[in-house]
Amino acid sequence: MADKENGRFSRRFGFADHRGGELIRHDAPESLRCGLLQAAIEAGLRPSPLRQVVCGTLRVRPNPANWSEYPNVLQEVEDLVHGCDWCRVYDIIEATYAGLPPHRKAGFETSINTLFAEEGIGWQLIDGEIQIRGDETFDAVVAQGRQIVEASGMAVAHQELREAIQDLSRRPEPDLSGAVQHAMAALECAARETSGEAKPTLGELIKRYPDLFPKPIDEAVARLWGYASEQARHGRESRILTWEEAQFVVGIVAILCSYVSQKLRKQDVGKSGA
Repeated sequence: MADKENGRFSRRFGFADHRGGELIRHDAPESLRCGLLQAAIEAGLRPSPLRQVVCGTLRVRPNPANWSEYPNVLQEVEDLVHGCDWCRVYDIIEATYAGLPPHRKAGFETSINTLFAEEGIGWQLIDGEIQIRGDETFDAVVAQGRQIVEASGMAVAHQELREAIQDLSRRPEPDLSGAVQHAMAALECAARETSGEAKPTLGELIKRYPDLFPKPIDEAVARLWGYASEQARHGRESRILTWEEAQFVVGIVAILCSYVSQKLRKQDVGKSGA
């Protein structure tokens, strides 16, 4: 009982999380595959229902000669999970979550995210969807930015930020230019909402409204807009966008969107109090 409530020794005393080194994003090590199977079993899935999920995800026929749960069907599932391409392991995680009854989903999600943290996996399971996991600062900044933008009623900007995260999370390769484009589109939408103008580009809005961002941050935002336009929208054969650059842009934009959203809320409060 204590094991389930508080975690094992390593987790109770803070030794479990992966420490140091680059997060794993383009692989599914054996320890992750084993942990996935254990998490599914702990969520209440017997071998046959789990085989349905795995075979359906991998689009393979279940072995009709295997009918006994233990050890035949379980062994078949283990062979499939350990033998598939790395990116399909994450597909299986999403499919397993989707197939669980509602009261089992949260526990499975917690188990998977704990597994990711312990094994140094650069992904996280959020409401049944595998999304990119950066360092704690990046995750906190982006999550807070999305929450503030959503609370401000900026539905389009919120959706663009979500699309940016999805592009960073694409498997087997992230869409880095797409992430930057969606991030800048989110900031442009937020700036349009604050200014009350629906058509100008972000670059034009910065020129028209010098108080949109505090100085000299407005100059930095204008340069960021130019950088994103050159690197992501138009692209250059001699210049390949890196993961670190795309993550940097998405993180900075999340902060800027948060700032603009809060500025809009203050404007609305001022209008209502006038």
